[in-house]
Amino acid sequence: MKTSLLALLLLSTPALAFPVTVQSCNREITFDAAPTRAIANDVNLVEMMLALGLQDRMVGYTGVSGWKTLDAELRAGIAELPELSAKYPTREVLLDAEPDFFFAGWNYGMKVGGEVTPETLEPLGIKTYELTESCIFVGPKAKASMQDMYDDLLNLGTIFGVGERATTLVEGYKARLAEITASVDSTAPLRVFVYDSGDEAPFTAGAYAIPTALIEAAGGRNIMDDLDKSWATVAWEPVVERNPEVIVIVNYGDVTAEQKIAFLETNPAFAGIDAVKNDRYVVLEYVEATPGPRNIRAVEKLVAGFWGN
Repeated sequence: MKTSLLALLLLSTPALAFPVTVQSCNREITFDAAPTRAIANDVNLVEMMLALGLQDRMVGYTGVSGWKTLDAELRAGIAELPELSAKYPTREVLLDAEPDFFFAGWNYGMKVGGEVTPETLEPLGIKTYELTESCIFVGPKAKASMQDMYDDLLNLGTIFGVGERATTLVEGYKARLAEITASVDSTAPLRVFVYDSGDEAPFTAGAYAIPTALIEAAGGRNIMDDLDKSWATVAWEPVVERNPEVIVIVNYGDVTAEQKIAFLETNPAFAGIDAVKNDRYVVLEYVEATPGPRNIRAVEKLVAGFWGN
């Protein structure tokens, strides 16, 4: 009895290895099959899905237009997808879309004790994967590292059955990062402050926020890396005392990067800061300063801004 060519091909094609289990913050999640109706919250999480070619597995996204704008690159990637909620989604918004998967994070679409959490969505048939950077809100975590972003991509690859694609992507990012930082001398790191927003008190990146890892990769040190938080509000006094040599401006929202720089340069309280005196600023777009594929591009901008490369 002859075996057809199609049968041979099917026999030689490895089956997707489900069920799979991944770590999500302090939980393990098991998937019996790859999700087919996913939703991602925030621009950086959406871009992780796009980088893995998963837009055809998505039914929409949330949490973008209420705070940020999509650049041309992202608009093209999600042109066929609806924005289901301009800010954080409610359970009703998610249920109306009938998803089977929600990719979000703590303060990236979910609030501790809020109505949308992995625990509230699980009984509704929606599995949730949490952004690794945000895990500090629900348990202990090591300080931010580039591995946080890599792990998210690799876990998404496992969840959606595109593990090889994810591994190839991450290895490419690692190789590019090594190339960008090859000439960086980290023995005398520059003092760097991250200015996200706020006039009376600045909102900035602490030990667990990805800019700390980006800055370190580029040969700097976040002057707030002893802040036992992810993103948080601090006083201006310690910023002045620690005297950053470079200020990283996060560009998004109603107040532009240019306006933030003007605020720093016209306030007498900041006149003695080295970064202000020497006009040393590096502007990162929101999608570059939060975990996602553009973190590599962000390091490249930081290296150029720190060392003039």
